[in-house]
Amino acid sequence: MAADPSAAADPDGPDAVRLTWNAWPRSKVEASRCVVPLAAAISPVRSPESLASPPLPYPPLRCKPPCSALLNPFARVDFAAKIWICPLCFSRNHFPPHYAAISESNVPAELFPQCSTVEYLVAGAPGAPAPPPPVFLFVIDTCVIEEELEYVKLSMRKAVALLPEHALVGLVTFGTQVHLHELGFSDLSKIYVFRGTKEISKEQILDQLGLAGAGRPGFPKMPQQPGGPQINGMHPPATAGVNRFLLPVSECECTLNTLLDELQSDQWPVETGNRAIRCTGVALSVAAGLLGACMPGTGARIIALLGGPCTEGPGMIVSKDLSEPVRSHKDLDKDAAPHFQKAVKFYDGLAKQLVSQGHVLDVFASALDQVGLAEMKVAIERTGGLVVLSESFGHSVFKDSFKRIFEGGEQSLGLSFNGTLEINCSKDIKVQGVIGPCTSLEKKGALCADTVVGQGNTTAWKMCGLDRNTSLAVFFDVSPSERSSQPGHQNPHLYIQFVTSYQHPEGQMRIRVTTICRKWVDGSTNTEELVEGFDQETAAVVLARYISLKMEMEEEFDATRWLDRSLIRLCSRFGDYRKDDPSSFNFHSNFSLFPQFMFNLRRSQFVQVFNNSPDETAYFRMLLNRESITNSVAMIQPSLISFSFDSPPSPVFLDVASIAADRILLLDAYFSVVIFHGMTIAQWRNMGYQNQPEHQQFAQLLQAPHEEAQIIIKGRFPVPRLVVCDQHGSQARFLLAKLNPSATYNSAHDVAPGSDIIFTDDVSFQVFCEHLQRLAVQS
Repeated sequence: MAADPSAAADPDGPDAVRLTWNAWPRSKVEASRCVVPLAAAISPVRSPESLASPPLPYPPLRCKPPCSALLNPFARVDFAAKIWICPLCFSRNHFPPHYAAISESNVPAELFPQCSTVEYLVAGAPGAPAPPPPVFLFVIDTCVIEEELEYVKLSMRKAVALLPEHALVGLVTFGTQVHLHELGFSDLSKIYVFRGTKEISKEQILDQLGLAGAGRPGFPKMPQQPGGPQINGMHPPATAGVNRFLLPVSECECTLNTLLDELQSDQWPVETGNRAIRCTGVALSVAAGLLGACMPGTGARIIALLGGPCTEGPGMIVSKDLSEPVRSHKDLDKDAAPHFQKAVKFYDGLAKQLVSQGHVLDVFASALDQVGLAEMKVAIERTGGLVVLSESFGHSVFKDSFKRIFEGGEQSLGLSFNGTLEINCSKDIKVQGVIGPCTSLEKKGALCADTVVGQGNTTAWKMCGLDRNTSLAVFFDVSPSERSSQPGHQNPHLYIQFVTSYQHPEGQMRIRVTTICRKWVDGSTNTEELVEGFDQETAAVVLARYISLKMEMEEEFDATRWLDRSLIRLCSRFGDYRKDDPSSFNFHSNFSLFPQFMFNLRRSQFVQVFNNSPDETAYFRMLLNRESITNSVAMIQPSLISFSFDSPPSPVFLDVASIAADRILLLDAYFSVVIFHGMTIAQWRNMGYQNQPEHQQFAQLLQAPHEEAQIIIKGRFPVPRLVVCDQHGSQARFLLAKLNPSATYNSAHDVAPGSDIIFTDDVSFQVFCEHLQRLAVQS
């Protein structure tokens, strides 16, 4: 990490890029000896406040093809000849005439040394129509009990009230059949019904809705399209366009609220011993088909609220018969999940359709049983959708997260549309691929590596939906050319440029360019510099994403074993020790937390899928793959803060020894926030001491963790679950499951009074480290 004073406040630095290694070895062999892959975690559209300059109102300058890199502060500029030399490919480029006034004392913002990240506003051609307004198409599951449906209606009313006036809204409800509501027909409710049993193509859907001409090349000008001139209610009499279904909020808020009031649970009878008949797949197909009639370039989200598993038609994950359980991890391992592959194939097709249209699928699943997130993962992740999993539509995890999507101001997620990411880099670097919410645009070229990780074989990716928190992990490979390996030709620096173009929440297109410079080192002789440039947090997250991907792709992959072997190799390569003497082992401070991260990763929900459903595992992995490094580290290794009378709130070890009778502990495990009261504290609270005026300090002690928890919850999406529990209570398991078992039932005799033990046969971190040191120093 840079020793920049601002880096302490913002770990991602001004560029929102973090690398596993900040100094790179020159050869392929040296890179493989580094064990941790060469990778970068980038947040492409992190909040604009972090930028050194305001958005630039002119188009960027590009280097000659095939390089096409954008002008940046690392370019060498010859002011007299008005030439700039690209740092990536060393081509000489002439400045265009409008840069004629450039001189050493008068440089444009993109050449300022502190502007390694800049944003350009992309102006449309003069007289071009304004960008089309965003579309929010709600898909609501009505196969839920009356009480749950009331919660949905309440959240929907709040959401519609928060939407911008010009945004377009549509409504699809589904149960046994799919109902598409024609909001433009306000005299009475008019519904198009689709059968839920068989797959229907986009063409059939548009044909049935009378929109068949809308998306075809022969019909360029349809005045009824969103964004067209006649959108403010004065439609021509033949309203054949898509605005019968998608209307601006200002025009249909009343109609929509009336529809919500009249909405009932699915009336189709459910026989005893059967599940409700639910056709989720057809409903999402209808929604995607309808959005296919929008103007190209329209930012649109399908927001699906699901209350149970799909039991019929495409995307079905379980039969109607309750005697057939929903698939578990064991079933998937044994190929005993009959509907799984077929459903994944269906959602893969849906993902391709949505990506080609540039639209996003968001899923809010609120049910006690699984709803099929494991199958939908491909469509959610490829389109950059949001996903929230909760137990009920009345739970704060759903209600608060759902509201957050539509909020503006500081609370806003900064939802952007139609993003593409391009990567340019120095000649000796190749791109292996990206893990995260994006899709390969299959732009092959000289920069593509032979090995593929995630979405690979390309140097450009599509992100239909992205927000301020979206983070991608990019994997690189070193492959030096003949010339660059010769002494005398070596350039000491490497350059990587990330170019993200996207549609800002306000509607205009922007291009954000981040160019980073790092140092090449000769790894065989100079491990010092490699060690100095190691970022252990980024490395832990990159490995977590990498093994999650391998666990999904490779059937026989043993993640625990792979992590252990990697850690041993890393320790014996970069540790400081005498051969065969474990007690002499020492690690540089840049590596000191890494064994701890790996220990917790081995025990985390990403590696140990036991006790989690396939839906939960898919949910955890989707969030791990899209969140920032700081958030992802909290998922792998939760933080623990202690509140007590005799000291201010302070971080303590994630260890069972941190439990004490007179302490309150606050655990932030990202998906849940746990407030854990020690035995004595819980007894005092139950006796009501906090209500007595002389015990004000105790009341403050009880309140402090709640205030801290609210700060954590407020800044996070999805909203974490808050668990308040007492020592030896049933919900104490939420804390105990995350702690290092330094005291177990085997060592119960030497436990401090008031502390706790964990009933497990897992090894503790101390034992783990002893074994690690012994294996690392073996000759």
